[in-house]
Amino acid sequence: MDLKALEPYGITGVAEIVRNPSYDQLFAEESRPELEGFERAQETELGAMNVMTGIFTGRSPKDKYIVLDDATRDTIWWWTADNKSDNKPLDPATWAEMKQCVVEQLSGKRLFVVDAFCGANPDTRLKVRFIMEVAWQAHFVTNMFIRPSAEELANFGEPDFVVMNGSKTTYPKWQEKGLNSENFSAFNLTEHMQIIGGTWYGGEMKKGIFSMMNYYLPRKGIASMHCSANKNEAGDVAIFFGLSGTGKTTLSADPHRLLIGDDEHGWDDTGVFNFEGGCYAKTINLDPEEEPDIYHAIKRDALLENVTVDERGKIDFSDGSVTQNTRVSYPIEHIDHVVKPPSRGGHATKVIFLTADAFGVLPPVAKLDHEQTQYHFLSGFTAKLAGTECGVTEPTPTFSACFGAAFLSLHPTRYGQELVKRMDAVGAHAYLVNTGWNGTGKRVAIHDTRHIIDAILDGTIEQAPTITLPIFNLVIPTKLHDVEPGILDPRDTYADPAQWQAKAEKLAALFIKNFAAYTDIAHGEELVRAGPQL
Repeated sequence: MDLKALEPYGITGVAEIVRNPSYDQLFAEESRPELEGFERAQETELGAMNVMTGIFTGRSPKDKYIVLDDATRDTIWWWTADNKSDNKPLDPATWAEMKQCVVEQLSGKRLFVVDAFCGANPDTRLKVRFIMEVAWQAHFVTNMFIRPSAEELANFGEPDFVVMNGSKTTYPKWQEKGLNSENFSAFNLTEHMQIIGGTWYGGEMKKGIFSMMNYYLPRKGIASMHCSANKNEAGDVAIFFGLSGTGKTTLSADPHRLLIGDDEHGWDDTGVFNFEGGCYAKTINLDPEEEPDIYHAIKRDALLENVTVDERGKIDFSDGSVTQNTRVSYPIEHIDHVVKPPSRGGHATKVIFLTADAFGVLPPVAKLDHEQTQYHFLSGFTAKLAGTECGVTEPTPTFSACFGAAFLSLHPTRYGQELVKRMDAVGAHAYLVNTGWNGTGKRVAIHDTRHIIDAILDGTIEQAPTITLPIFNLVIPTKLHDVEPGILDPRDTYADPAQWQAKAEKLAALFIKNFAAYTDIAHGEELVRAGPQL
């Protein structure tokens, strides 16, 4: 790549460009002995490298901005006092100053450039150019995005989107401009560019481009989804939506099925396709017996983040002292049971919404009708047990539209409409699966959940006898093969069903309050009747 190739982006005086380095090159670059601080990676006992990302061990949603201009004014789902989306408007003049900070940081340096694809479908994929001065950041995007062949790289041409990562720089005028902090992850859809400053966290690049796919694809009539996906040998595809801790990665990693992808997918006229070329899994308390696929994927070419590693390279996956959000990125080929790239499948016939209900109200499985599918998709509910540090034992509810509100660029109802449109076209069925707690005070056993998933995937759940659970009006089976029957109706897990009733009314009120945010348009208002009723 010519040294002047980055001048159209404002970057000048580049000393050297290392374009699409091999994994061996990356290993050598990120472990150079002269590197210091967050730039240096450490080799571990498993062969994977480990890096630390400083104060940002996750995304910084309060520092995310999108330029408000003619391209975005009437399309973006903007942050308001009533709607807490992550899409905060940024004026073009401030963008220009932020961009200049990044340009100055990258100019005159030895830079890494990674050209990659987002999206396994050639018709709708984004050609993305990542520019950074830190080798392990180049490693991260090499893992996470689809790597072009030699021929594709030679004919890559101009990118559709550019990401300039200036993690070492910040924006000094942030207080004057009324911004959250000196750090930023900002997007300009007119310039087709993301700029990053002040944060070393690799996920800002991954989720930033996902947010852009969430902008472009639904406007083309394609569903854009925060979900995992797998298929059986016959090609029957299932997709799994779920927030952190619900079992999305674990349950979609099935030894009897092939993984299409673990996090981000589209669904078009040809079927479901992965956006990514790798996986980004949590590693806190990683157990090789419980999650063997992830554990065995941690080897040479994988990149660990914020994991505790001693001076000899020994890993302690149980140590969350830096963060509970310890991670690993690895090429998808590190998984044995995987659809070989390009990671695509046919149309999904099963759509599974995973929740971990700590209130002890929702059933372990329910069949959803057309309207309920959209309602629960927009609700994106899960709940966690609160910490006991201050003696608080009440569950903490989380509602995240479309099971990924932080990454939605358009109004949430748009994603619900696109999903249901695709489902209706092929006669797909949706199910709500609760991997959380019930009246026993214990979490639903993993073997029961796996048998429930099996019943969904093989279709036997459709022949099961059912009843309707009051308040939430969910149709639930009363008998499933190899599933403990006493848990299928959550009321049966309480010594006194009145306890369930009281908790159900409380949780229903939270659902109703949350859904009010989507009734600002007629379609959202129409879906209220599909939710719980008090």
